[in-house]
Amino acid sequence: MTQSLPGQRPAQEQTFTGDGRPPVVVIGAGPYGLSVAAHLRAAGAPVRVFGDVMGSWRHAMATGMYLKSTPDATDLSAPEPGGRLADFRRAQSEPELTELTPIPCDVFVRYGQWFQKRYVGEVEPARVTAVGRPAAGPGFVVGLDDGKEMAASAVVVATGLNGLAHVPDELRQLAPEGPGPRARVSHTSHHTDLSVYAGRRVAVIGGGQSALESAALLHEAGAEAQVLVRERTVLWGMTPDLARPWTQRVAKPASPLGTGWILASVCAAPGGVRWLPSAARLLLFRRALGPSGGWWLRDRVEGVVPVHTERRVTGAVVSGAEVRLDVAGPGGEHTSLAVDHVLAATGYRLDLDALPFLSAAVRGAVACVPGSRAPVLRGTFESSVPGLYFTGSLAAPMFGPMMRFVAGTEFAAVRIARHVAAG
Repeated sequence: MTQSLPGQRPAQEQTFTGDGRPPVVVIGAGPYGLSVAAHLRAAGAPVRVFGDVMGSWRHAMATGMYLKSTPDATDLSAPEPGGRLADFRRAQSEPELTELTPIPCDVFVRYGQWFQKRYVGEVEPARVTAVGRPAAGPGFVVGLDDGKEMAASAVVVATGLNGLAHVPDELRQLAPEGPGPRARVSHTSHHTDLSVYAGRRVAVIGGGQSALESAALLHEAGAEAQVLVRERTVLWGMTPDLARPWTQRVAKPASPLGTGWILASVCAAPGGVRWLPSAARLLLFRRALGPSGGWWLRDRVEGVVPVHTERRVTGAVVSGAEVRLDVAGPGGEHTSLAVDHVLAATGYRLDLDALPFLSAAVRGAVACVPGSRAPVLRGTFESSVPGLYFTGSLAAPMFGPMMRFVAGTEFAAVRIARHVAAG
């Protein structure tokens, strides 16, 4: 590669294949990035994958957490038979997982790493810092954190929920923010080890799986945890029934996301969701799967960790060595709660502006779903910018809630790879 003189911009690293096409760049090496890359490579498309293999699952999940999904909904998409979670377990001489077996996150991480070695090959650890358009011609110019640049014929954004963590405004004023016992507020995605809060008072904000499991882990690590939930009740999943009678199967058909006709329909035909009016799609995205806890977690929370429903934090201030929360409760009552740390299990907000590697010009050219900052996507997952694809959670407002889970990898990877390879 041509070397740049001191003070000059690094020369562009031109990576081409025999037919003269620059490679496809896949940004992200989680379930969606690995699945798309596997299909692209099987189709003979030139591809370079950048990211940390299963990075979010390794660095944004607390030790001891489990997946909420069942084994049948946790398969990455391989271009040939033999790449399912069950195949990995057999290859490792490990027992089969059933619907009655919660999947530890570390098992899923090892599965993803095995899948990468088997179907994807090299994943480059360099971080993509810029994606822009060239001065002339199609394609993209991709900048890396080592200062190099390269040409790309297409870019697939498969960054998962990285950078999209949402901390409510009421809590953002607390400082410092982040993991560690000295921080005042953090998001659940900041943590790999909750035992650092042993002996400390922690308020967990939220009523979903992340909040409830974090509260259980905090309690089990010796922290004094309590949960503040906006909803009137905490919802729990039902223990799977492996032998449901046919009447129940008809009334509430099974799907990768749970039982019921709505979930079964959006999982069977995510492409059909795309044709709904945008308002209906956003409503489906926001309400199809409300906050709830896994059935296997219930005994570790109920009667063990204090859970206060119909509670909303309206203000937060640092007072000496503690945080004081103003909490609105039922009937408009307000109370003050003193804690050492606030853990926000408040989900994620899909926002293209939270993807700093996309240049302002590229972000501005991406059409967004009305009422959101998520991209409008064609049936091939291509955005309004030719050659720029989005998959995973950022595709959920177009294709439905299955894209928020590993279960959507097959649908997305096949369509993206087919369209990119054909181009």
